Amino acid sequence: MGSGFRKISRVGSLTGGTRWYLSDDCLLAAKRTIYVVEYRRFYFRDLESIVVWPSRLWLWRVIIPAIVLAAIGASLWVWANSTAGEIFIGIGVTWIVLELMLGPTANSHVRTTGVTVELPVVKRTRRASKVLNKISAAVRATRDISVQANISVPSLQPTGVSAPTNSEAVTAAPSIADASQSNGF
Repeated sequence: MGSGFRKISRVGSLTGGTRWYLSDDCLLAAKRTIYVVEYRRFYFRDLESIVVWPSRLWLWRVIIPAIVLAAIGASLWVWANSTAGEIFIGIGVTWIVLELMLGPTANSHVRTTGVTVELPVVKRTRRASKVLNKISAAVRATRDISVQANISVPSLQPTGVSAPTNSEAVTAAPSIADASQSNGF
């Protein structure tokens, strides 16, 4: 018998990472730090927003390793062996191309009723729309079911009493033009 959770995202780090799971009624984040796993459950009824934005420090992931690898390659080219220098320069160029193809890294936070939690939902912003669409579809499905369950059956009214219709209620309310004329403008 399988569990009701399915994995939708994984964000790795050097000390662990966060895995996101989707269920029928909640979003579960399993944050692993070395050997400890911390679970955070976000119920769809309490979920207000999930915001993902590109990291400002993303360009440093491209610039710093490229400069270091180019400097090592240039120094090896001049003082040691041109083949070794070419290898390091090639690794630097490959690093730049790979980072530009993968796109910017992402920061994110999850806001529920009364709490904002800083947890990475995706590693790159390129994948954010796919993951957020899955979460959004699950939230909509849950909220549509709860709205349908809360629809009340109209109560029976006594036979001698008539309730005002919508057109009578609208005409009974004062218009905006009447309110502006009474203010003296």
